[in-house]
Formats: sequence, C-alpha cells, structure tokens
Amino acid sequence: MSMPLRLGVRAHDCGRLGAQELAAKIAAAGLVCTQLALGKAIAGLDLKPGVLNPGLAFDIGQAFARHGVQIAVLGCYINPIHPDPATRAALLGLFKEHLRFARDFGCGLVALETGSVNADYSPHPDNHGEAAFQTSLASIAELVAEAEKFGVLVGIEAVTSHVVSTPAKMRRMLDAVASNNLQVVFDPVNLLSAENCPAQDRIVQESFDLWGDRIVAVHAKDFVCENGTLQFRPVGRGQLNHDLVLDLVRRHKPGISILLEETTPQTVAECVEFLRGKQS
Repeated sequence: MSMPLRLGVRAHDCGRLGAQELAAKIAAAGLVCTQLALGKAIAGLDLKPGVLNPGLAFDIGQAFARHGVQIAVLGCYINPIHPDPATRAALLGLFKEHLRFARDFGCGLVALETGSVNADYSPHPDNHGEAAFQTSLASIAELVAEAEKFGVLVGIEAVTSHVVSTPAKMRRMLDAVASNNLQVVFDPVNLLSAENCPAQDRIVQESFDLWGDRIVAVHAKDFVCENGTLQFRPVGRGQLNHDLVLDLVRRHKPGISILLEETTPQTVAECVEFLRGKQS
C-alpha cells in the first residue's frame, strides 16, 4: 500500500488571521502542513525589513506545531530581478531574513519564483532573454550563499512567463548555482500555457527526468484552457493529468508536502476529497 498523501494548503488561502486561529482552521480541514507567507497570512504583522526575529518566529511556529501543522515552506515571493537596484537589494535582504530565522519557525525551506523584468511581476518578453537569466542567476546565487550559512534551503518555482519558464531552464539554473541548498518547489500547472498545455504529460515527465531528485514540495492546483488563455482552477476542476503527477510523486517523492493552491475555505474540503480519492 502506498504512503498516504501529505496534504496542506497556502495559509493565506484560509484567511488573514492570528497564528493560532489560522493553524486551527488548517488542522480542522484535515491538513498537516502549510506554506506560510507571513505578510499575507498573519494578522497584525507589518512585515518589512528588520521586523523578523527569533522570538516572533518561535511563537508563530509553536502555534502551528500545537495543531500538528508543519510549516513546510515559508513563502517570500519577492521579485529577484526587480528593475530598481535599490528595491531589489531590499527585497533580497528581506528574503535573507526569512532564511536566517526559518529554523525558529520550525521550517527549513524558503521559496520564491525567478523574477520578471516588470516590477509588478507581470509577464514581459525579455524574461526569456539571456540578460534576465543572468540577473536572476546572480540574485538566486546570492540567496543560496546566505542559505548555506544557516543550513536551510532556497526553493525556486518555475513559471512559464518568468525567467525560469521550462524544465530545461530550471536544470540550467540548478547547474549554474551548483549548490544542494537550492531545491525546487514543483507546480506542474505553472509550467503550462495555452500554447503548450496539450503537451502537459511530456512537460511533467521531463521535469521529473531533469530534476525530480531536487523537488522538495509540490503545489496542487488545476487549469482550463478557454478562449486561448490558461486559467487556474481548484484541484479536480480542470484538465491537469493528476494521475500522472501523483504517480510520479508517489514513486519518486513519497511523503512530500503537497500544498493546495487556488482554494478558498469553501473549496478546501472538495480538493482534499479529490486528491484522497486518487490514493486508491
């Protein structure tokens, strides 16, 4: 019998609440882990550079631990190639603070995406050029160097409209940084677009072939292609080949944290039931 799926959710999809209330809500949904983006999820926390500290991190971590919810990922989704150098430096500094205090939360992984040349992270054609890749590489390498000092991991996520947009570009980034402190948060839907979604099976398989050993968390959502655009949906309400994804996850990463996205408190139970139904 295969290991049961280890399911969780992005904390802010359950609301912006105090840590105890948020953890209780996640646990009540039958979930055992979370991706915690502090600024989005924790009520009353004005997250800016210099605010994080060991005591705050410990108290938040303990609130989740008391409810049996692991903080599997700290989300700090800054733009690592922000076009303004001063802003970029400040954002990288904030991410480094998350790395520094991650262990106090009971977490060893801080995640981000690889950037857009637009300040607001919207798509830009230049994201796919060499200059953007090199800028992203420099920022990611800087963050990984900090992670190495504190014995924690940087997790990067590929997105079809960002710098790391394909399985091959992810492999290139991993090779260029050349550190085991750089790992991957795998979101199969984020690698899909209206153009390539018919090839989803190949893209998912290629991801596992090229860097499946480096995956440390999985995001779970769905998609539909309508009117020439790809739109996100809650798990089970779209066209993703979940059987393939879950088969690869079970075989290569048993017990990994699978974190629901695109959910609301009203749809979490439906998503959990769908994924649990795939276990048999």
